[in-house]
Amino acid sequence: MREVREEAGSGGGGEGRLRALLVLGVAEHGWWRGRSPPLRRRRRCCSRMSNPYTVSSSFSTVSTPTHGWERQGAAVNEGPEILQRGGRTFLIYSASGCWTPDYKLGRLSLTGSDPTSASSWTKKSTPVFQRSDGNGVYGPGHNGFFTSPDGSENWIVHHANDSASDGCDNGRTARAQKFTWNSDGSPNLGTPVRLGASRTGPSGEPSAVSTTYTLANRNSGKCLEVAGSSSADGANVQQYTCNGGAHQRWRLEDLGDDTHRLVNVSTGKVLDTENCSAADGAGLRQWSWLDNTCQRFRFVATDGGHVRIVNQATGTVADVADCSTADSADVRQWTWLNNHCRQWRLDPA
Repeated sequence: MREVREEAGSGGGGEGRLRALLVLGVAEHGWWRGRSPPLRRRRRCCSRMSNPYTVSSSFSTVSTPTHGWERQGAAVNEGPEILQRGGRTFLIYSASGCWTPDYKLGRLSLTGSDPTSASSWTKKSTPVFQRSDGNGVYGPGHNGFFTSPDGSENWIVHHANDSASDGCDNGRTARAQKFTWNSDGSPNLGTPVRLGASRTGPSGEPSAVSTTYTLANRNSGKCLEVAGSSSADGANVQQYTCNGGAHQRWRLEDLGDDTHRLVNVSTGKVLDTENCSAADGAGLRQWSWLDNTCQRFRFVATDGGHVRIVNQATGTVADVADCSTADSADVRQWTWLNNHCRQWRLDPA
């Protein structure tokens, strides 16, 4: 098993990080997820390392799944991540079976001087990050940590499901959210945020790079395009068999407020709601950029890698008229009804 930790301190990467770790006395330890047959029991193991890729001692167990919340589906401790702040060291790990909705995170605190000794670690008796039925998040775990570009914020990245019946497969999605610190110096990871919830990005993050995509309807598999490659203001948008044409490619340009404008590669004009109407059935078209909310859209994740395209002004979504699968079927706006005609897949093009 991999999971070698070379965690933290100040400074950049490479040798600078390693020297800082040596000063902290936590460096040069490798972490493994051990397995004890026949009960699929997984534990946290540690060994000393002479460098970041060479083990120099036998490994010892520092944590086993002893609490009931660590044994849902199977007795598991896995996915160790070291987190350090203010001279303190924590080991965040995943517990229980990842195929259950009760996969979650636990925490060990280094309270002794030898990280390879179980007696140097104190386990928190309760989980530190777990399912949120209210937010529709199940089985959050196997995490990592990063800091914002300007160094002012701490973030956790993890994977989770949006249904209690989902398992441990490619239906899981990666998520990230900011976390804080408790008054005693321990991390407060908070509650998992609902998939698709609007959040401000990491502090100091530059605007996203403009990227070109095709937008394929989940129901029909056909692509959003400007009809006839017209460059005129008011030209209709429709679905058509995907063919790679420039009139079917769109640049998603970040507007800095959780919205994007969709710029057609062929015409340079943007997706727009006709006359800023809020009515169901109002047409979607292209128009010159006017910097109004009718031309701003949010992408809200649904499932299976699809999104709904939500107009900022109206709250309605891009919809294929009558759920048609025909070429040239109109694309309009409609109230969200949670069907496949109102979901789209963004494919880099």
